[in-house]
Amino acid sequence: MRAPLLLWAAATWLAVSAVAHPGRRGGGGGEQPLSRIAVESAVLAVDDAAHVRASPLVLGLKGESSEWVDVEFFHPDPSSDDWIGVFSPADFSAAICEPENPRQSPPVLCSAPIKYQFATFKNDGYNKTGKGYLKLQLINQRGDFSFALFSGGLLKPKLIAVSNKVAFANPKAPVYPRLAQGKSWNEMTVTWTSGYDITEAVPFVEWGEKGGRRFLAPAGTLTFDRNSMCGAPARTVGWRHPGYIHTSYLKDLWPDSRYTYRLGHRLMNGTRVWSKSYSFRASPYPGQDSLQRVVIFGDMGKAEADGSNEFNNFQPGSLNTTYQITSDIENIDMVVHIGDICYANGYLSQWDQFTAQIEPIASTVPYMVGSGNHERDWPGTGSFYGNLDSGGECGVPAQTVFYTPAENRAKFWYATDYGMFRFCVAHTEEDWRPGTEQYRFIERCLSSVDRQKQPWLVFLAHRVLGYSSCAYYESEGTFEEPMGREALQELWQKYKVDLAFYGHVHSYERTCPVYQCVVDASDHYSGPFQATTHVVVGGAGASLSEFAASKIQWSHFTDFDHGFVKLTAFNHSSLLFEYKKSRDGNVYDRFTISRDYRDVLACSVDNCPRTTLAS
Repeated sequence: MRAPLLLWAAATWLAVSAVAHPGRRGGGGGEQPLSRIAVESAVLAVDDAAHVRASPLVLGLKGESSEWVDVEFFHPDPSSDDWIGVFSPADFSAAICEPENPRQSPPVLCSAPIKYQFATFKNDGYNKTGKGYLKLQLINQRGDFSFALFSGGLLKPKLIAVSNKVAFANPKAPVYPRLAQGKSWNEMTVTWTSGYDITEAVPFVEWGEKGGRRFLAPAGTLTFDRNSMCGAPARTVGWRHPGYIHTSYLKDLWPDSRYTYRLGHRLMNGTRVWSKSYSFRASPYPGQDSLQRVVIFGDMGKAEADGSNEFNNFQPGSLNTTYQITSDIENIDMVVHIGDICYANGYLSQWDQFTAQIEPIASTVPYMVGSGNHERDWPGTGSFYGNLDSGGECGVPAQTVFYTPAENRAKFWYATDYGMFRFCVAHTEEDWRPGTEQYRFIERCLSSVDRQKQPWLVFLAHRVLGYSSCAYYESEGTFEEPMGREALQELWQKYKVDLAFYGHVHSYERTCPVYQCVVDASDHYSGPFQATTHVVVGGAGASLSEFAASKIQWSHFTDFDHGFVKLTAFNHSSLLFEYKKSRDGNVYDRFTISRDYRDVLACSVDNCPRTTLAS
């Protein structure tokens, strides 16, 4: 490699730091692949005979937000542990790094790559010739990119060569819109990411009914800085500026009407920067009798189409789940992702990559999210569990990158209606037990629904507050999150909750209807409500969770595979439940519920008020 190409990288690389990675544990999801790289141990070992070359130099010339880049490289002394790291910004060590501990010398390399791949990937002859080629996918992440060749493996990385820089034509362009239900049924929110601060450009959405009059809706802008993170790696090598998160509120929508929209920024010189056009269908009126279809899953995470970053198949089913939902998007009205969203675990670049992956879904239908341990948990920050699962994020990226109609987005519990459905989304990383603020919310959400208009009542939470026969819960002797159903099952029964969904356990399981005792399972339920059916649907992408060896009485159907659930409400009396595998989109478990309003009103155990003999 020519020396000038390395001047900008070598200028600040003066010493090696011995700062250790903090401990991390993954709640069944494995390690974040980027955490395998000992960034703080990097040394400079430039070899002038080596090189890395990337092309094309300019990406997104036609407005694309994703492009494939050809990376050609040569190392005169190759080995099987050589790897290519993708860095953004390209000048990946221009700043002086600040240590967490003032008694330690600052680390040489400040930031982790946004992705990496081993030099031998699809390069069978690399160890002999030192010549390699990779085709890597880049998304627009508000910065330029460079590709660095390292030897020494992931634990003792030695920088050998750095490529030329490549960049998108407009790295600040508005990208990756995420729709979400607003706080009223006839409001849709649009959230997106850009590189434009409000001092540079004014964000807005141009929208209107398809073929009709156009309107402009202003957008609010949020961001956060390194000091908002609670610990490493989010505050250290995993930090990357999240850009600017804009949210616009499209109000007074007509039920079921088709709308088109595009994202805009008005620069201070009057120029307007536009995204491409998108469309969505407005929500039905609450209680409206029409076909309504909702997809539910948890723990999907992200994966790389180019095969990079896949340490031990960290999220092996993620792309399949995304593909199956995208291919059926015309037959889906809303998506609910109940926690463990992208498993960034403190590596902030991964939030951009996740929103890019789900763009075909989230730009078209409301993408409602819940919070899980990998978004929120961090010691000493008020999370119910004091573990390290968020990688120091402590909920900030999740509550900023995605909009939810919560009264307090940091608390992450909320109710949302879609036609004949009422969804009560709980936050298991905050205390839910009787007497708490969240318990009062849950009862209010369940009790306030008009079941004549919205007969299908659904409870959702990340951790399993109901029933699961996964091996982990069996070893604890609970078959649930401790203090879960003990606190809540009387509410589910009292308010006749049809279905309760959970993630956290990376597999699929459906119980019999169960409350104190087990009701026989069926493929069709009719007549008065008897008990809630509990469903674990945390197998959307992350590495799978084992089941208990013994057969549990209340466990009706289990599947050790990746998949998701689709609910279809045909009318006020008929609901179809389908579990689909992500690998092929076929249905592997299904049942129906037929229930008239008089069946909803009918009494069963512990769910009717007292009566009187008076007339």
